[in-house]
Amino acid sequence: MLGNVCCHRRLNGCVRCIAIVTHVVLFNRWVAAALIKRQQGQIQESLQLFQAATCLNPHNVCNLKQVGRSLYLLGKHKAAIDVYEEAQRIGIEDWEIWHNKGLCLMYLKHYDKSVECFRRANLIQRHDATFMQLGKVHTLQENYKKAIDVYLEALEFSPENPEILTTVGLLYLRLGENYRAFDFLGNSLTHDPKNPKTILAAGSIIQDHSDMDVALVKYRVAAVQTPNSAQLWNNIGMCFFGKQRYVAAIACLKRALYLDPFEWIISYNLGLVHLNTGQYASAFHYFSASINLKPDFPSSYMYLAITLSRLDDFENACSAYEKAIEMERCASKGGALRICWVLAKPWCVCVRVCVLQ
Repeated sequence: MLGNVCCHRRLNGCVRCIAIVTHVVLFNRWVAAALIKRQQGQIQESLQLFQAATCLNPHNVCNLKQVGRSLYLLGKHKAAIDVYEEAQRIGIEDWEIWHNKGLCLMYLKHYDKSVECFRRANLIQRHDATFMQLGKVHTLQENYKKAIDVYLEALEFSPENPEILTTVGLLYLRLGENYRAFDFLGNSLTHDPKNPKTILAAGSIIQDHSDMDVALVKYRVAAVQTPNSAQLWNNIGMCFFGKQRYVAAIACLKRALYLDPFEWIISYNLGLVHLNTGQYASAFHYFSASINLKPDFPSSYMYLAITLSRLDDFENACSAYEKAIEMERCASKGGALRICWVLAKPWCVCVRVCVLQ
């Protein structure tokens, strides 16, 4: 009788062990399948598998992080935040949870909360990705000085990161500090000489200093990496325009326009080239397109007015002049004088260079 009781207890223990092993195997199988599905781009299917695994083990923090990640990729940011907060209640402080929570808050445009999350993530463990996203939030808030400070702090942690070096260079370029921008872009190119984004930015600075041949050499390297970049072909076209090779300039700009028909600056540059070559009807077409895409740029109205005056449409030309002067006055007190000077010399067309941001 006693032997039967012992056998019964052993049998129950074996059954429990088998159940636990089966439970663990099933959990791992669902998690592995979910990761594969997500890698293949089947995000919804991966989420369902992760949620099924959560039913088996609701206190597994790693699995909850994967659920939150899938929700984030599906654009369900509020639901993802709820999952990350649940994971924080269960587990220990984790930089990845704070980082991903910050990403969700950033896309919900809760920028202050997002900044706090990224800072908490960096306090736990510093990562380049967290610094990049923290700087991005400051950039979205147009607080470029703070963004630069964040990236400079990141460079102390990772001084040879070409992406951070390029981003700092682009921010200095946006602030008009071209020499400092070129220093950072040059450092970035020493670590990654074929980065098309960096080459495009550095080339635009060289182009601004009228060294078109050197800029074209830079762009030739970038063209191998990104042959379908509208910004790249825009800059190449304006290099040829600076060299007075108008046919090549128009060909490159039209290629850029084909690649990105909604980029206003390409239409603007095509208008400049056609105005300079005396093709006023085409210039009118491109300046009109540029204004439709970006109606708050005064120079577009100014050159449209010059084009209309060449087409003997003086009434509309005067209206365009007035619009340009009115917009420029709103921007700065001395704007009207600058426009009048340019109108006195309509052949002095400026080159607008598009830089990847």
